[in-house]
Amino acid sequence: MYLPILILIIIVAIALILIVMVQNPKGGGLSSSFGGGGGMNIGGVQNTNNFLDRTTWTLAIAMFALILLSNFAIERGNSNNAPDLNNTLDGVETTAPATTTTPDNTKDSVQ
Repeated sequence: MYLPILILIIIVAIALILIVMVQNPKGGGLSSSFGGGGGMNIGGVQNTNNFLDRTTWTLAIAMFALILLSNFAIERGNSNNAPDLNNTLDGVETTAPATTTTPDNTKDSVQ
């Protein structure tokens, strides 16, 4: 179940990247490539900007939902499949903690 959700996440991510790259931060974007005919634009400038804006938000919300859904779709091991961690640190050498003694000849500015 996780693999189809992962594929959907990748498809939505690529679509979101393409939609964002089509937009122009100054408001031109896809609508400016239709020509300078003023009212002769296909769908009009405002309709193109609304479409791109709504598509961006829809894809972003879909990606967020798919990522949350994928968290629940990941197969988790039960206690029978879990690794035995009881003796994991056997044979690991530890070091002694550093001593925090200060020499007696330090000069304090406050006395």
